Amino acid sequence: MSELDEMLSQVEPESESDVPLPSLEEQKAIAAKLKELEEKGELTPEVLAQYFAQFEEKKKAH
Repeated sequence: MSELDEMLSQVEPESESDVPLPSLEEQKAIAAKLKELEEKGELTPEVLAQYFAQFEEKKKAH
């Protein structure tokens, strides 16, 4: 077995509890909102945390 095969065999398969990505339309809407906030100078780590926290909550709920 090659080194690559050994490494791949140790990688855990994706869990069924993974949160699916938002749809393309949802991704575009999120990107537009974040870009708007950035242009206004209102994009802060806290704002980003709010957007990404919703996905973490969904992931923990599964």
